[in-house]
Amino acid sequence: MFRSFISAIFKRLPAKKVLAHCDGPCGVYDPASTRIAAEAVLSMTKKLLALNPPEGNDPTEWATYNNTFSRFVSVKEEQAQETKKELLILWTDYFKPEHLATYPDLHDTFWKAAKLCSACKVNIDQTKAEELMAAVEKIHHMFWKSKGRGDAWVTAS
Repeated sequence: MFRSFISAIFKRLPAKKVLAHCDGPCGVYDPASTRIAAEAVLSMTKKLLALNPPEGNDPTEWATYNNTFSRFVSVKEEQAQETKKELLILWTDYFKPEHLATYPDLHDTFWKAAKLCSACKVNIDQTKAEELMAAVEKIHHMFWKSKGRGDAWVTAS
């Protein structure tokens, strides 16, 4: 009853027109979160490739190995998805048509970077993870140059 009463009031009130240029009208964008996620993908890929299975049939050793392997894969896939999400936010919310004049390869760069995220999710391929980092670095430089800045590319590892 109360819900229908409140609903009826809201239906009668005029709604104000609200404008926003993107999903995040605050205008705060930074490719740093993209770099951090992509760097985690590379780190987990390296850890997976360095992980050696146990030599014998000891169930405890195999359980530990399988647990570690599964955790590394899980983090790698989560971070690849996070990288893709962050890339898509920059691509669709920050970059505008006027940026295409300065960066004619903008769409191709982002599209290929997003595809690399997918490749890193479904494979354990250090070359793809390194290519993803290179793509994210290129996007980092495009982003900061578009703001008239030249922020340095600094990685955590």
